Amino acid sequence: MNPTDTIANPSDTSSITAVIRGMGTSVPKYRADHLASASFADKMSCNNSSQSRKVAALYRRTGIEHRGSVLLDQNAHSEIVNDFYPPLSSPEDRGPTTQLRSDRYALEAPALALGASRAAIRNSGITVDSITHLVTVSCTGFSAPGIDIELIDQLGLPATTQRVQVGFMGCHGAINGLRAASGLVAASPGANVLMCSVELCSLHYQYGYDPDRIVSGALFADGSAAMVLNSLNIDEIESPEMDTTAFGNTAHRVAATGSCLVPASRDAMTWRIGDFGYEMTLSAKVPGLIEKHLKSFLEPWLAEQGETIDSIQGWAVHPGGSRILTAAESTLGLPGDAVDTSRGVLSDHGNMSSATMLFILERFTKADKPKPWLMLGFGPGLEIEVALIR
Repeated sequence: MNPTDTIANPSDTSSITAVIRGMGTSVPKYRADHLASASFADKMSCNNSSQSRKVAALYRRTGIEHRGSVLLDQNAHSEIVNDFYPPLSSPEDRGPTTQLRSDRYALEAPALALGASRAAIRNSGITVDSITHLVTVSCTGFSAPGIDIELIDQLGLPATTQRVQVGFMGCHGAINGLRAASGLVAASPGANVLMCSVELCSLHYQYGYDPDRIVSGALFADGSAAMVLNSLNIDEIESPEMDTTAFGNTAHRVAATGSCLVPASRDAMTWRIGDFGYEMTLSAKVPGLIEKHLKSFLEPWLAEQGETIDSIQGWAVHPGGSRILTAAESTLGLPGDAVDTSRGVLSDHGNMSSATMLFILERFTKADKPKPWLMLGFGPGLEIEVALIR
């Protein structure tokens, strides 16, 4: 060996970055159009014509054309038929108990998670027996043994697969999962990490006329998304000779993640376990809070990464609703088409909570959208979460 040669210290992870090698998504077999969804909400929530008019107008404004649900037995074009939610029997009726909803989650969630995970592994070019770590993300159901064990069993992952569960973090949960997966890659440079988000939001539909909960019911849907990550040395990643043909034309590097807790916002978005499902409250204050606080956090954070708002080429903004997208677009001064992909995912699938941003990244990948990309999500807190992809 030449005395001038150097050997990398295997314990030095400062030059390790996580790379997304493959992604996959999965949605329920059947879906409902916006007319069917609005009609269902009317039957489950409204007691008079005034309430019915308000609900109909709300569903028209969501920007959602279709949404999938594991509860459907067929596509619903004008009327939703299912055996899980019986018709509203009285103003006090609250529908199925939390136990019934949780049991249905344990029954239905594995199939969606498996579909997304299989696609991610296939697209990554990494063999199933090479997976070393598993990160699961969900806020719509829990059981033990749970989704993580189901994935190990059904995918045939090694029995030694190490697990992390990211739970109850809401719509930005995929960024939290990505942060955990990136940390595992940095700590174990030979790791191959499968991260899977699965959300069955339709299991937590709330009966009765509560404006904040009606808003959340108008937005949410079911879906799953997954990705496989591993590590490459920084020098290799920046080399034009690096082979990235397994997934797109360029590497998907997780360059940085960040968080910001918005002051005086604890009641703006909440997610609580009740006797009749998980009760989400989405306040009308959320768009205003985003307009007030997002830019003052994001500009200096991007500057720390050597980026600006103008330098971001792909905005994967979580479509928590049309107004939230408009608020982000307006306060950041984004071009008119910057969040078109987010709006497209919202229109085609609804808000699938933590899985939704990964659907946006998948569309960026298929379109060979130039980088850098920014994942931007909002969740209970009110918390802002970001991830920079180069």
